[in-house]
Amino acid sequence: MAQPPPAPTPDAWRRLDAYLTETLVGHDADLETAVAAQHEAGLPAIEVAPVSGKLLQLLVRISGARRVLEVGTLGAYSTIWMARGIPEDGAVVTIEAEPANTAVARANLDRAGVGAKVEIRVGRAEHVLPTLREEQPFDFVFIDADKESNTIYLDWAARLGHPGTVIVVDNIGRGGEVANPATTAANVIGTQRGLEMLGRDPRFDATALQTLDLKGWDGVAIAVVTDAAAAPAP
Repeated sequence: MAQPPPAPTPDAWRRLDAYLTETLVGHDADLETAVAAQHEAGLPAIEVAPVSGKLLQLLVRISGARRVLEVGTLGAYSTIWMARGIPEDGAVVTIEAEPANTAVARANLDRAGVGAKVEIRVGRAEHVLPTLREEQPFDFVFIDADKESNTIYLDWAARLGHPGTVIVVDNIGRGGEVANPATTAANVIGTQRGLEMLGRDPRFDATALQTLDLKGWDGVAIAVVTDAAAAPAP
């Protein structure tokens, strides 16, 4: 009889993450320098793991996205990944609430050779998002900012997208705490509300996956905007 696989431990899943990163992602001087510059500037080490960055790039390519919206720039690590996935005449609009972060982000983008594709909008996303209504719709949206506002960001993702727009929401596992109905943590409650919105709002068709990687036990939600988003408001 086959033995059951061992239970995952932090050491085991980080070892596997390192193997997958080495095998499928490899080393990239521009991306590694971007992370180093971010850390040197004192920004928090909350950028996506390399395997997740590669996933974002592949999803952008698979979806055929030309216009990408990112909520939460930080040091632009994930921005670089997505900018590499769009055509040369495509565009990424990324929103960053902290003005001090934008200089780090801009330097990283330019160093990686994708600066011409990326526009950084500075301000709180709930204030910036309404200003994008008159622009062309977005084909891909990545949400990775304060979790308390996930429902706001999802609502605007549907409004600023079109049927077929792909939406990715990061950090939806919260170390398993998102399944705790008695939680009092505001970021976990915000994550729960976002997932509930994805499940009940007819504008979205969504699923979510747990992840174990360099950043620990977490997860990602992936959704597509449905035809219901194009229906006129009642």
